[in-house]
Amino acid sequence: MVILEPTVLNRVAKPGRYTGQEWNSVRKDPSSVDLTFALAFPDVYEVGMSNLGLKILYHILNQRQDTLAERVYAPWVDMEDEMRRSGMPLYTLETFRPVREIDAFGFTLQYEMSYSNILNMLDLAGIPLLSSQRSEEYPIIIGGGPCAFNAEPLVDFFDCFVLGESEESIEEIADCLIRWKRGRKQGGKPALLRELAGIDGVYVPSFYEVSYHLDGTISWIEPLQPEAKPRIVKRIVKDLDQAPFPTHPVLPYLEIVHDRIMLELFRGCTRGCRFCQAGTIYRPVRERRPKTLRRLAQEIVDSTGYNEMSLISLSSADYSCLRDLVSALQADMSAQQVSVSLPSLRIDSFSVELANQLQKVRKSGLTFAPEAGTQRLRDVINKGVTEENLEEAVRSAFQAGWSSVKLYFMIGLPTETEEDVRGIARLAYRVLDIYKEVKGRRGATVNVSISSFVPKPHTPFQWFGQNSIEMIEEKQALLKSLLKDKNISLHWHDAPVSFMEGVFARGDRKLGRVLMEAWQRGAKYDGWSEHFKYDVWLAAFEAAGVDPHFYANRERQAGEVLPWDHLSTGVDKAFMYREYEKALEEQGTVDCRRGQCGVCGVCPGLGVAVVDWEGANA
Repeated sequence: MVILEPTVLNRVAKPGRYTGQEWNSVRKDPSSVDLTFALAFPDVYEVGMSNLGLKILYHILNQRQDTLAERVYAPWVDMEDEMRRSGMPLYTLETFRPVREIDAFGFTLQYEMSYSNILNMLDLAGIPLLSSQRSEEYPIIIGGGPCAFNAEPLVDFFDCFVLGESEESIEEIADCLIRWKRGRKQGGKPALLRELAGIDGVYVPSFYEVSYHLDGTISWIEPLQPEAKPRIVKRIVKDLDQAPFPTHPVLPYLEIVHDRIMLELFRGCTRGCRFCQAGTIYRPVRERRPKTLRRLAQEIVDSTGYNEMSLISLSSADYSCLRDLVSALQADMSAQQVSVSLPSLRIDSFSVELANQLQKVRKSGLTFAPEAGTQRLRDVINKGVTEENLEEAVRSAFQAGWSSVKLYFMIGLPTETEEDVRGIARLAYRVLDIYKEVKGRRGATVNVSISSFVPKPHTPFQWFGQNSIEMIEEKQALLKSLLKDKNISLHWHDAPVSFMEGVFARGDRKLGRVLMEAWQRGAKYDGWSEHFKYDVWLAAFEAAGVDPHFYANRERQAGEVLPWDHLSTGVDKAFMYREYEKALEEQGTVDCRRGQCGVCGVCPGLGVAVVDWEGANA
């Protein structure tokens, strides 16, 4: 057990990140269970504590009598210095056990720029970084989450990955680990990996060989073991309404990023935005029943005392029973002064009545995401909204009393021209003009947030060559020159960070040695601008003899074998390419929930259909 000295806590910025003992945290005697599991988020406590996926896994594993699940987050740099100076190993927040003594160490992979933190956490735990150097005496290292759908840059460091939703597979993995332990680990780690590879949705990368053409592209990916499937298909929860959900979440003792109840309405999205990876990997839409959501909401309020609730999903305004649900939740929660909010609203789903209803207790600004500055480019990305939708939404909002609007856009999208970038500025000014038309005076504020488009695997734009840093910075400069009004604020992401994200998003196994090299040179917390060291990354690529532009800026050919082709979301690759061709031809694809099926393959392939409670007595 690690002893946390007060003198150490006195020297770090936020001691509450490291002391555990929070309300609703689960503490069991490790000697009383068959399996111990550390659930890790490779970023600081405030970010990790806001992740719903880890809350769900923590709940499921701790419901088992034979298993203890604990939490681990990346220590901030001041705490890391203290730990390395004093020889303190990375430990769990529930029992203060060194992570090295845990049976399984599972990371959620949400963002490519957290990869160097994973290596840092393994090193702090005293665990060899390379899976090939770890025997059965070390924890089994498991990865899951969105980035597992292209796990290739991480395969040197992980023993296995879990694709898709883990409510069911985590139980099967726990059972497998317990059987192996009870059998005195017979056959060692290779035997365990063969058992894990037999579980649907589990990918054991050491069981596969990748061969390359002379030009650096992949010629084939081949399984080496009989247990290794040629294609690993994601797991999915068919009946989300019956799926376990954490009603006693751990309450932090310091402010975290999302410090409120997160009530998940549904999974999946059928809008078909061509840039959106989540829209692919969580298909199809499966809703929870309104009565289930009301029950869950009340149980969480009772167990936490929170006074704010966020209704979350990929596009929460698309929940088929949203108005009735919001009315019911408002009625349920009014006496307890619990406010209900939506994280963002689609322009075409916006309703002043709904927005007013949501903000009865606490009023805030409105956020819309046109994504692109012109209708032509919104058609390319299949956003499915028009400039008229935006004008109508903001006009209604201003008439109802709002005066502040945030607009999200991307630059660097396929086929983008200077006119498309100028269109962003034009829309921002148009919003100011609409306020003047409504109120007869100026007074609105518009916050324009610009991100640099990063093509992601398992999307129609996975073949597209990402804009170079220079191209992105030219577009940022153009926007800065166009947006001079004091009532418009402009924010953007650093182009080099987006470039590096793009490299690892579509990278292959060769990037493992780059990642190791960068971490050894000091890379960590790369998603934090004050810690991102572009020069370190460039030096790491040079030392490893790898060209980052090959991964980020190269247009892929239609028939090219992609590094993630053996990792399946259930959506056909041929469908994806048809969508890419339609994008280049500026053709739209309708929402398959309300219109014609797009034949993406996911429903018949996974044996699951869209679950929608509109009109049902739910």
